[in-house]
Amino acid sequence: MTGAADTDRLGGAGRYADTAGRAVLETIAAYGVTTVFGIPGTHNLELYRPLAALGLRAVTTRHEQGAGYGADGWAQQTGLPGVVITTSGPGLQNAMSAIGTAFCESRPLIVLSPGVAIGDEFSDRGTLHETKDATASVAAIAEWSRRATTAGEAVEAVHDAFTLFRTGRPRPVHIEIPLDVLEAPAGVPAEARAARPAPIPAAGDAEAVRAAAELLAGAVSPVIIAGGGATAAPAEVTALAERLGAPVLTTLNGKGTVDERHPLSLGSNLRLEAARSVAEAADVLLVLGSKLGEAELWAPALAARGRVIRVDIAPAQLAKNLDAAVGIAGDCATVVAQLLGELPRELPGADRDRPSLDAVREAIAAETEAIAPATVALARVIADALPDGAVVAGDSSQIVYLALANLLRQATPHSLLYTPTYATLGYGLPAAIGARVAQEALPAAERRPVVAVLGDGALMFCVNELVTAVEQRLDLTIVCVDNGGYGEIRQNELDRGIAPIGVELAQPDWAALAGAMGAHGRRVEGAEGLPAALGAAIADGGVQLVHVRTPF
Repeated sequence: MTGAADTDRLGGAGRYADTAGRAVLETIAAYGVTTVFGIPGTHNLELYRPLAALGLRAVTTRHEQGAGYGADGWAQQTGLPGVVITTSGPGLQNAMSAIGTAFCESRPLIVLSPGVAIGDEFSDRGTLHETKDATASVAAIAEWSRRATTAGEAVEAVHDAFTLFRTGRPRPVHIEIPLDVLEAPAGVPAEARAARPAPIPAAGDAEAVRAAAELLAGAVSPVIIAGGGATAAPAEVTALAERLGAPVLTTLNGKGTVDERHPLSLGSNLRLEAARSVAEAADVLLVLGSKLGEAELWAPALAARGRVIRVDIAPAQLAKNLDAAVGIAGDCATVVAQLLGELPRELPGADRDRPSLDAVREAIAAETEAIAPATVALARVIADALPDGAVVAGDSSQIVYLALANLLRQATPHSLLYTPTYATLGYGLPAAIGARVAQEALPAAERRPVVAVLGDGALMFCVNELVTAVEQRLDLTIVCVDNGGYGEIRQNELDRGIAPIGVELAQPDWAALAGAMGAHGRRVEGAEGLPAALGAAIADGGVQLVHVRTPF
């Protein structure tokens, strides 16, 4: 396509066939994206017009927040950025929580929205969906937000987004396209819409890598922490851990970087003192792709007593929250491969017996149990009932962050979809929808079951998306753990001497509500019948809601 099609009009529609909207979506499709999430609206129709012709699946959620979280779940399964189309004004603003989540959790997300026509900025004339400054409002929470004044600028912004996701810390971007630009002939040649080759991953500074390797080679008790920035390097991190004989702890965003059934894995338990103490006692601590934030630690900071090596794609992260003796900016997989190349093939003590790790695991289990015994007991039933390889979408619910996130033993990254830092309610169900959409694009033999586990308060934030799952004809099971409201906040109030207020929530008949939406509902009283109900729900297929009443 060279722009000659700019003069072609769709029959009787009074619209151009090759608009800026098509140029932008064609460019996104060229990078391998196959699915977009969003809601059609008056102003964004020229972003929807080309979808079918380009072979892009449109998932219409029932709220733009759900579109953002659905795109997040899809992105984590595919390794490609999620794409959201909103309309102007309220549609874009409805997606802001998802944009904030993607920023905090470092998730790749492209949000496309129309904007007021060029010349109408700040006019305050009362036009439909009028917004004072949409680009600036999103810029406050995204990695960047741009208002394109030509189709060429919009296409270039797409290329810039993919460059960011491939070479930097993946965070959300927003591209606003003025209505008059969106609907006008594109004038963008075919070669400008083609995907650009992926850059060579950034290697670490050779001198810094040698210094880090020297520290690791001489370590007596090395420990590795793997964060979200290490999830693209599971083979490399596992090989390094085995070379060093080093136990591996992960953040929740790094969960599964090393198979959690590996003898050196201590799981995603950094929020527990028993696990943090292992990292703090290391004589050399290697931190891969994590800022070690308070929300991931459940502590103000990690009090490392040994020498610290940090590896991160973003140089600004190398001194954040924990000073490093050696900081290496670069792609995690590339840098770890460099370290392996510098280390001796055999290290003294790398094969040392580590019976102490079993004691650490016992301490982690005991600490988990002590946090909330009843919740942990139920979470253990759920974890044991899940099929091998299941992708679990969690929410900011007690069943997840107090228990299930610790108890799950997952073999690969992005098998737990969760938001430990932004910690918003309403994430789990739409994220599960996006993940399942991605799974169903795979050959049948490669598909993994997807199960959402969340509390009743969290589900009420996004219950409308049950209809989205039904409409998309997904095989998706949702486990709703019902403790009668906002259990965590109820306890927070009691701890402060406040009589519970605003936290005891009226409950619908969950099974009947699921049925009314075209899904299948099941009721379970307590944990006893849960394994059979969960197993049957997954086996039967379709959209299944398993409602579990709890006494806590």
